[in-house]
Amino acid sequence: MGGADLKSVSSHAAVEVAGLCDTDAGRLAAALTRHPGAKTFRDYREMLNELDDTVDAVVVSTPDHTHAPAAMTALNAGKPVYCQKPLTHEVFEARRLREVSQEKRLPTQMGIQIHSAAPYRRAVRMIQDGVIGKVSRIHAWSFKNWGYDGGALTPEQSPPKSVDWNLWLGVAAERPFVSKVYHPTNWRKLIDFGTGTLGDMGVHIFDTPYAALELTAPISAKTTCRPPTGIGHPECNTVDYEFPGTAHTTDTLHWTWYDGGDAPPRPSELNLPAGFTLPRQGSLFVGENGQMLLPHVAEARLFPQSKFVDYRRPEVETENHYHQWVDACRGNGETSAPFEYGGRLTEALLLGVVANRFPETKLLWDAERLHVTNLTEANGLLKREYRDGFSVEGLA
Repeated sequence: MGGADLKSVSSHAAVEVAGLCDTDAGRLAAALTRHPGAKTFRDYREMLNELDDTVDAVVVSTPDHTHAPAAMTALNAGKPVYCQKPLTHEVFEARRLREVSQEKRLPTQMGIQIHSAAPYRRAVRMIQDGVIGKVSRIHAWSFKNWGYDGGALTPEQSPPKSVDWNLWLGVAAERPFVSKVYHPTNWRKLIDFGTGTLGDMGVHIFDTPYAALELTAPISAKTTCRPPTGIGHPECNTVDYEFPGTAHTTDTLHWTWYDGGDAPPRPSELNLPAGFTLPRQGSLFVGENGQMLLPHVAEARLFPQSKFVDYRRPEVETENHYHQWVDACRGNGETSAPFEYGGRLTEALLLGVVANRFPETKLLWDAERLHVTNLTEANGLLKREYRDGFSVEGLA
């Protein structure tokens, strides 16, 4: 996403790219050809320190484990931040980015760009207008498999000369490089660097139901998956959440997530028409007066169809998620997915990621204390100890 984010943010007429940073010299050189006036760096800390007041805002598009340390370093320097999703790798980090961004009153945006797409914005309006009544249940799913059920990673190899492996690891524990496992993409499958399918695609698909229903922190989360290996996220997960009720839901909301081979659920289990084919990624809202199916980046469908023949959908337009942030940095308008929202969404999502380390155990969540109340071991996974030399003020 680094290249895509760079292209999208820099397409705003008011943006000048002053600095570029990447631990991979080859990718850094490619980015420089598009922005030859920028200074280049391998370490984001050195970049922010050297450029100092000559830069106004920062974009973080790194593997998940570096989101929080890079974003917090920028916030500490007083810079507005656009950060890729999920906002953080750890629950604690999400809470702290949310708190610090609010304290400093800086424009922030989490990189869930389809949050600003017309189909998703329209779906939010439809739910909040009460088209299917109060919602009692959400089903959400992705067919993707960003998990790894295998054993120890071998063989160990020397990293490419173009990659600064120490800086790529950053806050994570030191380990040998393994080709085609870490850099540039498969880190998503591994517990120390990514957040699996739930964190990667889940944040997109959770976004609209979470926003539409104005949810807060979950009450609990329980995952059905294979036993933990300490290496990779499970290739198949079913995660059950309970949320407290809101103005748009029944007294409590039951939410089930399915990924990998468990997705999508069977249409017959969802009370949809016989022979109906579900999209490979999407969500289903179950309301008192009907159901709304929201495929991934497509228009919602209402069921039973006969009941909604005369329903007139609200008119909304797609907004530019990136330009929205740039404009907010310039004092024009506000962002729609600031860290205040992105942090809450990410916290809820990551509780499910923690739960997949304790299969079939319902984790009871005290959001105010940031604490699992019924399983002490789970609290050890809410925050990681950063490697020596990579500590960040505000995340200690």
